[in-house]
Amino acid sequence: MIEGVIEPLAKALPSMSSSPPDSESRKLSVAAFEALFLATYPRLVSLLRRMLGDSGRAEEIANEAFLKLHSTALPPAARENIAGWVYRTAMNLGIDDLRARARHAQVSREAFTATSSTTHPDDGLQNLLRQEKQRRVRVALSRLRPEWSQILLLRASGYSYKEIAAHLDIAITSVGTLLVRAEAGFEKCYLALFGEKD
Repeated sequence: MIEGVIEPLAKALPSMSSSPPDSESRKLSVAAFEALFLATYPRLVSLLRRMLGDSGRAEEIANEAFLKLHSTALPPAARENIAGWVYRTAMNLGIDDLRARARHAQVSREAFTATSSTTHPDDGLQNLLRQEKQRRVRVALSRLRPEWSQILLLRASGYSYKEIAAHLDIAITSVGTLLVRAEAGFEKCYLALFGEKD
């Protein structure tokens, strides 16, 4: 995918490397890292924002994923699909964040505590119902297998089967089957948690 962008760690950081020069550990070059960041960061933040419902937290998690990429020697399998590795890492961090929220805090059921005088009561009710539905979807996603949550979020964000296959490092022919399984798993989990279908 990105040719010539990985260089030996000993070459990239000679003063910090304790491994021998022929070591297998490698990192992205600075130019490749910047190119990858510029190409993927906006879409990754957008995906995480939809997943978490929080723009600030989405940016923090995207930054954390790129920090991991910058500070980690990539395994051989990840070197062939670095963008996919970043997406999977960020989505796993996002799922962990959803799970932490579900465990440690009661999510408020009220969307608005005070409405402005210009807001119609019907608008407030619609907003409350929409936010409750979003909360339920996030809770259900946090209980699914991570690969199911990832594929559902990518597809809901408008990614094509080809893009999903590249980001999750799976065969394009497997995407449809995994989507069907993930959707069935989501529906089963949602019904078990909330007992109704929206």
